[in-house]
Amino acid sequence: MKAHRYVTLILLAGTLGTARGASAQDKTTANERAVLPIQGRMPSFGGASAWLNSEPLKASDLRGKVVVVNFWTYTCINSLRALPYLRTWGEKYKGNGLVVLGVHTPEFDFEKNVDNVRRAVRELKIDYPIALDSDRALWRRFENDYWPAFYFVDAKGNV
Repeated sequence: MKAHRYVTLILLAGTLGTARGASAQDKTTANERAVLPIQGRMPSFGGASAWLNSEPLKASDLRGKVVVVNFWTYTCINSLRALPYLRTWGEKYKGNGLVVLGVHTPEFDFEKNVDNVRRAVRELKIDYPIALDSDRALWRRFENDYWPAFYFVDAKGNV
């Protein structure tokens, strides 16, 4: 699944670029940008130590929806910089079947404290589902290496 990270970052950059207006140098068509290789199936969320803003979700609960899975931690500045986009996408496209799903994977021991994460989620005004991944079970399942990371899953469950 590692190869898809670069594709998803390109997709994210392209999406943000489109929202701001395409440059004159962008000669690719929307169809050319939309064709992405399938990198695998969305892994299970089993193994999350807890959930915030939601009951535990399973991959099967998300079939038929487009899912943005965001690995983050509340002390990472780059994770924090992505939050306004994630909140906006979640609000704007919720009615069209988009689900933004956060996976909080701590880098430091104090970030494993559920009360600390709960407080950060409240202060950051995050209302979408958050899986707590204190043991890095989801991190390993997604073969993730960094924060933030974004995985785009289609309505059929393909990453």
